Amino acid sequence: MQWMQWMQWMSGAAAGALLLMSCGTQAPGPGQGLPAELDLEYGKPVLESSPDGWKADSLKGASGLSTLTDAENTAVWEVSNGWEDTDTAAAREAGMAWSAESGLDWDEKYALWIQSLKKIPGESHDDTFEVQTPWGHLIPAPSLECAEQAIFFRTLFASWYHLPFFMSAWTPQGNVYFGHFGIRTKTGIYNGMPLFKTKYVDYSHLTHSQALANWPSDPVLRVRFLTVSKDDKNFFLGPENYSGAYFDKVLLNKRVGHFMMLILTYLGSVHLASPDNTFNLKPAAIRAGDTLLHRWRKKGIGHTMILKTVVPLPGGKLDAEVASGSMPRRQPRWESGAKSKYSFLPAKAGGPGISQDGYPYASLGGGVKRWRIAKTIDGRWYNVVPTHDQDAFISANNHIALAHRITEFTEILGSLPPEKVEEVLVDLIDASREHLHSYPASCSARAKREDGFNELYAHMAQHFQMTPEQVDIKHRKLEDYVFPTLEYDKSRTCCWNSTTSEMYTVIMDLVKTRVYSEEEAMCNELPVFKMVNGGYADFAAHAGTLGTTWVPWSADETCPQSSFLNDIEEAHSWKPFCEYAGALDPSSSNGPGNSSDHPWERNEAAGASGSETGTDDASSDPEPEPEPEPEPEIVTPDAGCFEATTAGCGGCACESCVCANDSYCCNNAWDSLCVGACRDDCGGNCQ
Repeated sequence: MQWMQWMQWMSGAAAGALLLMSCGTQAPGPGQGLPAELDLEYGKPVLESSPDGWKADSLKGASGLSTLTDAENTAVWEVSNGWEDTDTAAAREAGMAWSAESGLDWDEKYALWIQSLKKIPGESHDDTFEVQTPWGHLIPAPSLECAEQAIFFRTLFASWYHLPFFMSAWTPQGNVYFGHFGIRTKTGIYNGMPLFKTKYVDYSHLTHSQALANWPSDPVLRVRFLTVSKDDKNFFLGPENYSGAYFDKVLLNKRVGHFMMLILTYLGSVHLASPDNTFNLKPAAIRAGDTLLHRWRKKGIGHTMILKTVVPLPGGKLDAEVASGSMPRRQPRWESGAKSKYSFLPAKAGGPGISQDGYPYASLGGGVKRWRIAKTIDGRWYNVVPTHDQDAFISANNHIALAHRITEFTEILGSLPPEKVEEVLVDLIDASREHLHSYPASCSARAKREDGFNELYAHMAQHFQMTPEQVDIKHRKLEDYVFPTLEYDKSRTCCWNSTTSEMYTVIMDLVKTRVYSEEEAMCNELPVFKMVNGGYADFAAHAGTLGTTWVPWSADETCPQSSFLNDIEEAHSWKPFCEYAGALDPSSSNGPGNSSDHPWERNEAAGASGSETGTDDASSDPEPEPEPEPEPEIVTPDAGCFEATTAGCGGCACESCVCANDSYCCNNAWDSLCVGACRDDCGGNCQ
């Protein structure tokens, strides 16, 4: 859909909403009194997963609710199709990404739909994708946290096509089921959850043409947001448009939109890891729509990625790319081939080794998962492994087979050279830095950056015999020391989600005015961005001198640490910044030698990849005398230096390198990006 068409569609629906709204409506909170413990990392109340699911992982799965609950007033949508249908009237129809008489079941169609969603530029400089609806609308993907993205797309598809769907969570009183039947326990409605069927309106009775001519809107749903931080804003919908406005755009059944607010609030990564809801998959069986989880602890937050595309290659190989949301919430970022490949390979993807908590990584629920499908057995709903996937099933208790998947993925996807892994890890660190550029108070971004450094330390030690100190000299930036990790439950900064990119600029400007003394040629102790004596006085004052608005601290999420007046830094392994500054500049024993050659400017200029890979400490030896330059040679440019509408470059010298990083170049066309990769990254002779 062209942007003009998109804006016209958006404006029409907005006009409909205004007609329905007779007075202002304040957004209700996402919860309905559900007694879930606040997860400090998520900033929202998240239920636990059932401990029984891990003990009894099986093809059949655990017993769920009676099918009689489908007729109760808690129901969200009617079920008229089954996931394994291939020959019913509905299954034979053409759809968003499949032809008529396709012979595919709905689970396979879900995979095709995810694979078909096209790449577009995101609201930041990253790539995301646009979502196609059954009515032909194309709308950019929403801003959600990573697990929320996976749950959103599965729930959305199931509701559109009237498929059975539920996920299991757990409280000490027993399991809680979120699904097409509402939010219930085996004994009834759970804790005052809504009667979706009677409280909200379903416009699914409208014909295709009626819906397109006058898309109905729910004024209450339109103004809802997921948490008080309001970081789920979708700017492409206009100002103050959050998740509720997005759900209103893609759903005729407004009950589903209100249900979505609740399932995304109370469920997360731990439920995607649970065998109650998904099952572990053999590497060769992966496809689009599967999820890839990184888990480093039994409970709490992890990282969830959606397998966006999976393309078979010759020799039984696969090319796979992933997309994921994050905190603060964002549109799903479509990762490059190299980053995607690396995501399958670390220990936290269910691989070998022991986590910091003392558990085998293979026992924590990480790795590639596929959704179970809801199916009736003896009058009850079960989440089962589909019949055609049973040969690809791996039990959650088979830790040896789960851990071995890392080796299998290395063979199927291909390994990355150590230099490329270094680049990927630094890119992941930079992604966390970018979050801090927009949300300088983000404690989760600080923690993710340091998680990235821990992986980088291990990688550089193994492959380049570099110490953490040498890695820090090569890859640390000034901002890392300004935004250290904080103890979440003792630091009020971590509750503050309304900081801005302008405030980041103020912070770094103050730091750079203080870190180096021109008169004394001294590197000084850095101002650290954290709460001191109940505020941020120095930074706020500096904002005033620059004429920049400084947003005062506020508890933008539930903040049990609000009584603390001074943030607490976590223990750091790095040396003080000025010691590294001295190491980077041999001309001065006290720090940077002159203001035009500050070490932080060097690493800022180095970019994500840093300097050349190696094991030498920059402070250990003087630079050798430059060797005489050889006589210039006359070089014939590689074929890869020229764009072509055909795939590949005819076996040119840089082809294998380019295509390892960007499969588009060898599967579709050798465009300008492929030429740039040949020239800049793969040694192509393009002079």
